[in-house]
Amino acid sequence: MQTDSRPPGRLVVVATPIGNLEDLAPRAARALAEADLVASEDTRHTGRLLAHLGLKRPLVSLHEHNERQRLPQLLDRLEGGATIALVSDAGTPLVSDPGFVLVRAAIAAGFRVEPIPGPSAVLAALVASGLPPCPFTFAGFPPPKSGRRRSFYRRLAELGHTVVLFESPHRLLASLADAVAELGDRPAAIGRELTKLHEEVLRGGLAALREGLAARPALKGEFAIVIGGSAGDQPASEPEIQQPPSTRVPE
Repeated sequence: MQTDSRPPGRLVVVATPIGNLEDLAPRAARALAEADLVASEDTRHTGRLLAHLGLKRPLVSLHEHNERQRLPQLLDRLEGGATIALVSDAGTPLVSDPGFVLVRAAIAAGFRVEPIPGPSAVLAALVASGLPPCPFTFAGFPPPKSGRRRSFYRRLAELGHTVVLFESPHRLLASLADAVAELGDRPAAIGRELTKLHEEVLRGGLAALREGLAARPALKGEFAIVIGGSAGDQPASEPEIQQPPSTRVPE
């Protein structure tokens, strides 16, 4: 249990926009302005966000390939009393993004870890889906190969409640086919490019959603899939596509 005699450094976990820059909270902007160092998944991406805010802060990359190697450097900075802001390319760090290794190490070393909540593609997809929001499970990205992906969906079938997951455009159709094979034709919703200029939310059965997407000439953007727990979760309305209002701000 932590006491008040913690080391002086502070790690601030900052949620950033998943598309619409207006979603950045004032507290998040202030945390970035006050940070001694910003640890980011992609320094180029975060650099553009900082430029949009009119900020210049020291940046260091922290991604899945170098997170463990960065630990000594970042823990040393915390030990020296620095405030480090942790950000990912979009949304809340650690949620299918880097940062868990750093957060766990900072906690183990006794440093203060302060979350600044904000945008999350998981919650955005969930609340727009029309499916029961509680309980739900976030399952991240399915495995890329069909055999392991089928096993992944088979395990999810045992949960019996709403599941949220992410999928890449080039694997989406194959993944949905595996989902139908293992879960059956459950009610679902698919969010594409959430909060961005071309945002849309598709709702209906898994099989119908896959068929509709397969008819498109190309699949582009980022996809969040919400799958209901059973046929009883079916939305009352017919399958639909919800288009965004014209006031969306592009990334």
